[in-house]
Amino acid sequence: MIRFQQVSLMRGIKPLFESADVTLNPGDKIGLIGSNGAGKSSLFAMLRGELHADQGEIDYPAKWRVAYVAQETPALDRPAIEYAIDGDTTLRRLEDELAYLESQPESADNGTLIGELYSSLADADAYTVRSRAEQLLLGLGFSMPQMEQPVASFSGGWRMRLNLAQALMCPSDLLLLDEPTNHLDLDAIIWLEDWLKRYAGTLVIISHDRDFLDGVVNVIVHIDERKLKRYSGNYSAFERQRAAQMILAQGMMEKQARQRAHLESFIERFKAKASKAKQAQSRVKALARMEETAPLRAAAEFSFEFREPLSAPNPLLVMEDVNAGYRIESEKDYSVTEKTIVSGINFSLQIGQRIGLLGVNGAGKSTLIKTIAGELAPLTGEAHLGKGLNIGYFAQHQVEMLRHDESPLWHLVKIAPTTREQELRNFLGSFNFPGDMVTAKIAPFSGGEKARLALALIVWQRPNLLLLDEPTNHLDLETREALTEALAQFEGTLMVVSHDRHLLRATTDQFIIVADGQLQPFDGDLDDYKDWLFKTKLASANKDKAKAAALPPASSTAKIASPVATTAPAASSVDKREQKRAEAEDRQRLAALKKPIESKLKKLEEQIAKRTAQKAAVDEKLADPEIYDVAKKKELKVLLTDQAYYAKELEQLEGEWLEQQEALEQASA
Repeated sequence: MIRFQQVSLMRGIKPLFESADVTLNPGDKIGLIGSNGAGKSSLFAMLRGELHADQGEIDYPAKWRVAYVAQETPALDRPAIEYAIDGDTTLRRLEDELAYLESQPESADNGTLIGELYSSLADADAYTVRSRAEQLLLGLGFSMPQMEQPVASFSGGWRMRLNLAQALMCPSDLLLLDEPTNHLDLDAIIWLEDWLKRYAGTLVIISHDRDFLDGVVNVIVHIDERKLKRYSGNYSAFERQRAAQMILAQGMMEKQARQRAHLESFIERFKAKASKAKQAQSRVKALARMEETAPLRAAAEFSFEFREPLSAPNPLLVMEDVNAGYRIESEKDYSVTEKTIVSGINFSLQIGQRIGLLGVNGAGKSTLIKTIAGELAPLTGEAHLGKGLNIGYFAQHQVEMLRHDESPLWHLVKIAPTTREQELRNFLGSFNFPGDMVTAKIAPFSGGEKARLALALIVWQRPNLLLLDEPTNHLDLETREALTEALAQFEGTLMVVSHDRHLLRATTDQFIIVADGQLQPFDGDLDDYKDWLFKTKLASANKDKAKAAALPPASSTAKIASPVATTAPAASSVDKREQKRAEAEDRQRLAALKKPIESKLKKLEEQIAKRTAQKAAVDEKLADPEIYDVAKKKELKVLLTDQAYYAKELEQLEGEWLEQQEALEQASA
């Protein structure tokens, strides 16, 4: 287990922890939460041994293997899949030892050592490592061709995904993940959530995504007032417990206030009377001894609202036969080529629509948003804008577009040059930019503070159409909740791309999906989207599998399967090992594809059995002639309604079962 005992830590002059205690059990999946600057990352650094407590002890088994995500990724020429496999340091060490021994002159001792290494490599699952790495990278959004590209060819966000893959490849007893969803889109987050549910070790995760925490963790550790407090359950359970504590603490404060008022009244009335002076004096001492009950408080709550739009054209925008994409100018001859990402868009935005835009990474969601926002001109077709259309556009990289050498006030003056400075200051104050912070350069601001400023600039302009592309990046839980509440009350039209499922559920009422270069309605909720993603990945994996079957076998593990000697029996042994390795990879890949389907089938079969029993019970009652008596008309009506409901449910469940059975057969093919 992990035990913090009376841990105190200062960073500079700021105390982060004071006599903090908490005990975490093996196998716990822990969500570490607290306000920005509370000490979450410092706690991780102490667990990694990079920081040491000023006082107290942090204890966990010395034999535990600790895995975490590296923050830097060197620009290597190494293929992405090999970089991911590098996360399994034990495997790489064994491979290096094997390569060294095989380069040495043959001897009996050498042969024995090589044999032992092959046994150790088998124990380390060396023969399935490539298929495991492929499954990880596919889940994190990499295509099969991308896996062979050098690390240096990827952008910063994709390199962070590779670092995450390394951490997941590493066999570990303790896994530390600091904001792992920051660089992931929704489909990768859903995959990671499922992977972490199956993780057998102890997990500690920092995240501002409440749905992700709810889906993964069973313990919350809250950093508050420089203490560590453990709560059982997921994030929603923590919120309920926290709210109950706050209500209880408020009640205690009110009770104490009444007691204080009574004591003060007694003292005031009788302190001058000799007969009561002794009693009054004892009341003074009791008042002095009374412990102040500090209110249980959440971090200073932040909220804001979007101002009412000044106009409301309808429709706001109409797109006819639009192809969205990019025009690329050649540096050699200045010729322009067009790259279409989403084609044949026929689409309109009406007043009050609240749309969530879905699609896998790279499908074209951001391209579509940019085209609607006017950042990209349509390659073909027409986009007709409503008179009075006022777009508020928050791009994925909005924070990077701010002038870091200027202040929040400077940014607001740029878009409101005729407004009184005091009004601008008051407005920025409502976004938690008080006092001197209004005129300070934003360079040292946190990512969350910069994102909050970008939001403030949009709110000021009173848009009637909000286009938000991953607006929660860099935002903490508190600010995400404030944004969710503000969007829920926004009176204009909303289109949002987000990996925050809580925000999507709370602020949108319809979904549109970008898939296969087309824009189309998505008739379902986020759970249906999860199923759609799985089917899409299954089909893609089968396609990649078919392609791979037509290619020569990969050579990444050739050094593992190299012959011990050059004799015929050794070569035969190697062939068998190669065959076993290939068979093991096939079995693992097939199992990975079939497991979620089989799980879904089992769940559907349980639901079908339940509904069948319920319908049978209703049918039995309806077979009784007495139920058709006039006196039982109301009961008959209920039974007939239940019968129709169960019949419809069974039809739907059986249809889903057939779909999953077909998917299982495809996976097994």
